[in-house]
Amino acid sequence: MKVEPPYLRIAGDIRRRITSGELVPGDLVPSTRLITKEWGVAMATATKALAALNREGLVRAVPGVGTVVAEPGRERSAPPGHGLTRERVIRAAITLVDAEGLTALSMRRLATEFGTSTMALYRHVPSKGELVRLMSEAVFSEEPPGPRPSGWRAQLALEARWLWSLYERHPWLARATAALTRPMASPHAMRYTERVLSVLRGLGLTPYEMVHVHLTLVGYAQGVAMAIELESQARQDTGMTPEEWMASNEPRIEAIQATGAYPVLSTLFDQDEFDLELDTLFEFGLERMLDGVEALVGRPRTP
Repeated sequence: MKVEPPYLRIAGDIRRRITSGELVPGDLVPSTRLITKEWGVAMATATKALAALNREGLVRAVPGVGTVVAEPGRERSAPPGHGLTRERVIRAAITLVDAEGLTALSMRRLATEFGTSTMALYRHVPSKGELVRLMSEAVFSEEPPGPRPSGWRAQLALEARWLWSLYERHPWLARATAALTRPMASPHAMRYTERVLSVLRGLGLTPYEMVHVHLTLVGYAQGVAMAIELESQARQDTGMTPEEWMASNEPRIEAIQATGAYPVLSTLFDQDEFDLELDTLFEFGLERMLDGVEALVGRPRTP
């Protein structure tokens, strides 16, 4: 008797949830991490199961959300194996990782999405590490839109907000480029560095100060952006929005506050207008960072 491969069994289980109406278009399907826990299989098996459903047109990847049930009549999105190019591999990898995070990326998963062999991909991209570098390079290829404002502070803010917008659209990017002391050899990313250093030139800063201001701003944006990736992964794992998660945990939070052990914290969160969001957190911190740069620029210099 022929034994059905585990990934087909898992795909069949999820398929039944979709056809029965338990999961409807737009609903999150189990992520690769949840599949490994629920069915007790390896990550590679989980990725093959989702790839099989994708080829059938039953699911689709949504950047920043995860893999969801596709609308009826959706055509298979995975391109055929023939005609592979480096650009197509990079675009497919970005789409996958935007939706499911860097942990979902593997050459095997991509090969399955394309319906080809892993070795076919290696003819275009030599390794996963090089693929991540190429993905980052592709994302950094765009530039800030619109005219540049006047004044160094407004120009630095423009560059920092542009970087933040990349992190918002591609939650994996902050972690992929987080090695500040070992930067990638990326011409497009270096153009960002060049623009920032050009803004700082002529402000009376030493080369040491210019480089450290640049890296401090990058490090700040990366640090806050890490929360975007964590939130994206949490939504995939729990299926809950931040508001839904807060509502489900409200009884526990209220029980802790009722002890009276955190009087200041409890008072802050009792205010109706208090609403913590990553965008507002980033903007507040960016302004304080620029205040610091302004103090450095205006500091009296010894002859």
